[in-house]
Amino acid sequence: MSGNSEERGVVYEPDEAPPAAQSAGLGLQYALLSLSGMILIPLVVFRAADAPENLLIWAVFASMVVGGLITALHGFPLGRFGAGYVLITGPTGTAIAVSADALDAGGIALLASLMLVASLFQFAFSLKLSMFRRVLTPTVSGVVLMLIPVTIMPVVFGMLDDLPDGTPLGASLIPALATLVALGGIMVRGTPKLRPWAPVVALAVGSLVSSMYGLYDVERVVDAGWLGIPADRPAFGLDFGPAFLQLLPAFILVYLVFTVRTVSGALGIQGVSWRKRRAVDFRSVQGAVAADALSNLLSSLAGTVPNGVRATTIALTEFSGNAARQVGIVLGLALAALAFFPKILALVLAVPGPVIAGYIVVLISAIFTLGMKMVVSDGLDRRQVLVAGISFWVGVGCQYGFIFPEVVPDLAGGLLNSGLTAGGLTAIVLSLVMELMAPRRRKTETRLGVGALPVIRQFVADFSARSGWGEAMANRLDAASEETLLSLLVDEEGTATGERRLLVTARREGKDAVLEFIASGGEENIEDRLALLAEGAAEEVMERQVSLRLLRHHASEVRHRQYHDADFITVRVSAPTLRSAAPDG
Repeated sequence: MSGNSEERGVVYEPDEAPPAAQSAGLGLQYALLSLSGMILIPLVVFRAADAPENLLIWAVFASMVVGGLITALHGFPLGRFGAGYVLITGPTGTAIAVSADALDAGGIALLASLMLVASLFQFAFSLKLSMFRRVLTPTVSGVVLMLIPVTIMPVVFGMLDDLPDGTPLGASLIPALATLVALGGIMVRGTPKLRPWAPVVALAVGSLVSSMYGLYDVERVVDAGWLGIPADRPAFGLDFGPAFLQLLPAFILVYLVFTVRTVSGALGIQGVSWRKRRAVDFRSVQGAVAADALSNLLSSLAGTVPNGVRATTIALTEFSGNAARQVGIVLGLALAALAFFPKILALVLAVPGPVIAGYIVVLISAIFTLGMKMVVSDGLDRRQVLVAGISFWVGVGCQYGFIFPEVVPDLAGGLLNSGLTAGGLTAIVLSLVMELMAPRRRKTETRLGVGALPVIRQFVADFSARSGWGEAMANRLDAASEETLLSLLVDEEGTATGERRLLVTARREGKDAVLEFIASGGEENIEDRLALLAEGAAEEVMERQVSLRLLRHHASEVRHRQYHDADFITVRVSAPTLRSAAPDG
């Protein structure tokens, strides 16, 4: 991604404060645009299980309240809960099938029990996310984002036909086209002040055109009440009987899939929220997964369906250019508040299917493109190409029934019918296989401090000798290791860090050496500091940045992943060419 602010199109970064009126308007707009998914997914689950109407009404209400509060939590993180970005949390379509099965097998008590236990799995996953860093890579997350449009498109095309019998074809295509042109036109040619309002303007244009064909459901809006709360709340209970043990593996698998989706969303929103490219903060990703777990815990107690991060937030943020956290806070509070206003819900639900379809086409196009960018950002070597390519086409094949249609639909209770699930699991499995096939890593452990330098030098020298490299490469590895250690020892203000442990691993990849420094958690990101040096933004602190400048000289690539429990700095050192060997030797 370009570091140019105009190319990125970000008007307000997460830490900045836009005018209150703009934050309020944008947050309310996002909330209104999210209503259909918030309402329709619980509706599908409960009706598929033939659940009573009072449970359905309560489930919709509870989903909006819980989803809204967690969305606000993302904008205003508390401790390790929340991503610190604009992220919408709501019911996830990935869990429709297993949730309906649980309701059908044991009612709301069984569904609550399964969600409760699966949410504990998510809590543990968020705490130990660093353990899965070599499997849940940007390549995997990018593939998941690319597959979201693949799974949604059949639904979108179905919306074009969601019309009364005898309606002419033009009544479907013209409103959809009007919505698509209005949204795309404003995004491409609109001013920065107009772009945040593009979705509302586009849906208003589409609804106006559809009303000419008599498609906008005015009666639904008129009949809905202004203010209300469901009268019947289901009694909370738990069911750990035989059906629980039978369905638990499927629930854990589903929760794994939309946890990966949440990781993808948390990575994606960071990519569109800053004017200049920044290293990914995996502490924020951990916060997103922890908030997901809290959301599902609350949903199980409230008697509704599982929740997850909705990737549409990424496209909306990219369209508007406003990534300020206060927008996320307003958005979440508005979602929770709208649950108490049935007439506003009806106003959105009355929008005809073709209009929604035209809007979603533009939205998912942006999500697909972002997924491609994420895959490329991880570096397209042969392994990443295989993981991305095979996983994507497996997802497409399973989604449309091209791969062993006699067998796949019955595997894992029909879970692999979803392209997102099949492709995401394929990407995870392939990444794990590639990791197992990688050359064996050599490692050494010591205390993080100046006294670790002799240990690391000896370790690197032994590794270089075993790899058959000459003196020039050995010297380059020695220098890169030293500068990485010194960069870890001093924070951005130049003050020494506290007592920390350090694990150093080394492996050979072709003609390159890959060193990984794993230290107990720190604060600043070395990758970002290297980017600042490249822009000449730290000239006033040259003395403290000497190690970083030398590291940039010796290493061909430096990646720094920060988690709450540890820092992972990966340094790739290329073997010197004949021309460059002399200075290093």
